[in-house]
Amino acid sequence: MTDFHPELKLARFIPRLKSRMWSTKLQQRLTLRGAKAPDDVAIETVSIAGPGGPIRLKVFRPRSATTPAPALFWLHGGGYIGGSPEQDDGRNIEFARRLGMVVVAGTYRLSPGARHPAAIEDAYAGLTWVFDHASELGVDTARIAIGGASAGAGLAAGLALYAHDKGEVTPVFQLLVYPMLDDRTVLRPDIDSTNMRAWIPQNNRFGWTAYLGQEPGSPGIPDYAAPARRVDLSGLPPAWIGVGTNDLFHDEDAVYAHRLVEAGVPCEFVEVPGAFHGFDILFRKTGVARGFTELQLVALGAAVGST
Repeated sequence: MTDFHPELKLARFIPRLKSRMWSTKLQQRLTLRGAKAPDDVAIETVSIAGPGGPIRLKVFRPRSATTPAPALFWLHGGGYIGGSPEQDDGRNIEFARRLGMVVVAGTYRLSPGARHPAAIEDAYAGLTWVFDHASELGVDTARIAIGGASAGAGLAAGLALYAHDKGEVTPVFQLLVYPMLDDRTVLRPDIDSTNMRAWIPQNNRFGWTAYLGQEPGSPGIPDYAAPARRVDLSGLPPAWIGVGTNDLFHDEDAVYAHRLVEAGVPCEFVEVPGAFHGFDILFRKTGVARGFTELQLVALGAAVGST
């Protein structure tokens, strides 16, 4: 465990809150107010049919984009037990504005009310909707990427596996921001969580248990739920993985990035010294957070050919 990054030292005063069932239910009932659409980006909410009921999608379209444009299908974080697209409005507006791309942010059923495979089924329904409606969205189907943050990034990694196996649609890139990939991390007795914030080992066990409906680390957990369990990673889209050294997911992310490369999948791995989970949200105005976002923009733009 490293010390906090110099620009993140105030994080030592952030309380290490534990997830509880009552707080999870409260969080799921809260409705975040979305960002106001800026003059140069149109924001639209659509509802599509999903395997478990309607799925809400937020579509961000730069008004000056040339068509057909690249696209990003984005999944929010929240440990599979909370969250909504609205928490990433700022990020998605920036992706759309800076890269001239259409961003579609998807919702998915949350745990423990809906356990795996509900989330991956909803994510796949959202992704295939983007492909099926590419013409009306003004999107180039050869330049559709997937991505997410935290649990959303883990879900995006699982979605890459799911889409690869079904062979119906082909995302060109995975943008994985501190992804939640491996339920077996809950079994590690050697983790020093002193400088971890926002997502600590107790929360990780709670989130995985709610999502899986069984004890995390057990045999037979499906790889669509925990992508790190996938034996063969060959044939997947190129990836970018970014994580801080004080993030609970650092080690599992580093291993996954290495395994992707070993399997012949191009993967850029970025680690931020002294950064904890969600640092770029809690300290978004710092240079280290802005630099982290800039690296994502560069990688995504290079992958999809930004307009």
